[in-house]
Amino acid sequence: MKKSLLALAVLGAFAGVASAQSSVTLYGTVDLSGKYVKNDNAAKRYSLAQDGINSSQLGFKGVEDLGGGLKAGFVLLAGVNADSGTANQQFWNRRATVSLWGNFGEVRLGRDYTPTFWNDTIFDAFGTNGLGDSSHVLQMATGSFVRANNSIGYFLPSGIGGIYGQAMVAASENTTGPVLYGTTVGANQGRYLGGRVGFAAGPFDVAAAFGEQRFDAVPGAPQQKTFNVGASYDLSVVKLMGYVNRDTLSFTGVDLKENRYSFSGVVPIGQGEIHAGYELSKLTDSVAGTTTKIDQFALGYVYNLSKRTAVYSTVSRLSNKNGTRATVGGGNAIGSDGSVVTNPKSSGFEFGLRHFF
Repeated sequence: MKKSLLALAVLGAFAGVASAQSSVTLYGTVDLSGKYVKNDNAAKRYSLAQDGINSSQLGFKGVEDLGGGLKAGFVLLAGVNADSGTANQQFWNRRATVSLWGNFGEVRLGRDYTPTFWNDTIFDAFGTNGLGDSSHVLQMATGSFVRANNSIGYFLPSGIGGIYGQAMVAASENTTGPVLYGTTVGANQGRYLGGRVGFAAGPFDVAAAFGEQRFDAVPGAPQQKTFNVGASYDLSVVKLMGYVNRDTLSFTGVDLKENRYSFSGVVPIGQGEIHAGYELSKLTDSVAGTTTKIDQFALGYVYNLSKRTAVYSTVSRLSNKNGTRATVGGGNAIGSDGSVVTNPKSSGFEFGLRHFF
């Protein structure tokens, strides 16, 4: 149950902050599951996992009415490792933004989702979570860039004939971090530019997005370009959805093109839902003269005990071809002797409980 300002005031650590807002809400999700994963040439793995159908998180959001149709607000959203009770090193890792909005739309500043990520998750029946996550087939090192730090975003206002959209620019600020093809590229990689536009009317929704991520630490500052299109149509008896995503990246010794395809659907049955999906990725390296492929099938069932609580179960199977080594558990396949396994089959099953508050 969402908490009011009065409830938050009891929390002394937040009382001074909350009192300055016209409304503040505490909210979140806890999602845990028992999971089994089996990869070729490796031992079976049993674990208590999280984020089976939704991301475990803790959030605060506030809104202040400034009058004249103008409002200000904030969102602070932290990922929660509910299986161990720990937090992430980057505490507000999921979102940390402040906004000003009115009839002109919304201006949003801070750490936020990139325009190119939205189509991947909205048009995926599993919401890029759990064993059915469509991004398991992703091959390029940095993918579609889920979030960007140091961003300035603009969102179109609602009520303009079903059209919606956003634009984002994010500064690199010369940070350091992960490695891309042997070169350190930076925690925020480099400048990000992106945009998304869509149209939704009744049961139909379609959107296209484009993003350009620069890698400042790589000689020549190459740019990875992402373009995707996603759509869904709700037929009442089944909601069909899918997306096509293309990533390209070129610099000395590397010329990559990856095409990803996702097709999925949700079938409502009383208080429950059947989720099903298929994904395929094809990565071509023109310099090396290689083409690799990964595909995945997933099937799940969600039973809603209430509006906030659900139990669920998901099974999936992933196949690697031509030297790839992805798994349904994320990351690379490792054999029982500690060696990297190529072309493995990876399968998994999980049964979990999710609760919104």
